[in-house]
Amino acid sequence: MIAIVDYGRGNLGSVEKAFGRVGIPAVVTQDPRAVDEADAVVLPGDGAFHDAMMNLERLGLLAPLRRALDGTRPFLGICLGYQLLFSSSEEFGEGRGLDVIPGVVRRFPPGRKIPHMGWNCVEHGGDLRLLEGVPSGAYFYFVHSYYPVVAGTVRSASVVARAARPASTEGGLPQARVAPGARRASEESPSRMRVAPDAPTLRVAWCDYGVRFAAAVEHGRIHATQFHPEKSQRWGLRMLENFAAIVKGGGR
Repeated sequence: MIAIVDYGRGNLGSVEKAFGRVGIPAVVTQDPRAVDEADAVVLPGDGAFHDAMMNLERLGLLAPLRRALDGTRPFLGICLGYQLLFSSSEEFGEGRGLDVIPGVVRRFPPGRKIPHMGWNCVEHGGDLRLLEGVPSGAYFYFVHSYYPVVAGTVRSASVVARAARPASTEGGLPQARVAPGARRASEESPSRMRVAPDAPTLRVAWCDYGVRFAAAVEHGRIHATQFHPEKSQRWGLRMLENFAAIVKGGGR
């Protein structure tokens, strides 16, 4: 069973239904014991970074989340749940996150419509298990005003790029809803980096929206995406199928 952590942020029922579509049981819960006993943990959500951390603490969910992150079970962060894995956020002043992925969450700079809302392409080097079978350049659905900067990457250089074109339209992508300002990367980016000498490789997929940012990461058993797989049609469901396979394989 997958535990979808409910801390009062986001429409978690859509995430639960999406897992049902790929054939793996999942339950939305605020029960710390259910999080401890689950085969895998999903931390979704949207809203404010600080409020989310406060709610997790108030509900007694921080400790079981940290046990899940420190243990051997697969973990998936989605949207705000992804951002909470970083060291800190600049939203409403400096705030501490779960500090699993080294880096900071920043607000998009002026010059683009905020929030970044709609379809945008995600590019990767084929080495993230979540994106197995998903072509680099496939489109996913985003809704966010802040973006993660992974420590050790070039900090958000402005992108001068050609307009993006979809890698595939087989998933029924509604072209009119592509996020204004969406861009494809103008140059190849490394998809792997070490965050510490003894740490597992951090694998990164990229997206551009005026700045280049990490749209998805894999760090050992921890997987996370800035986009919403449950809203991303064909490729989002493929991503959830991949996570389900990881769960059924015991995290391998």
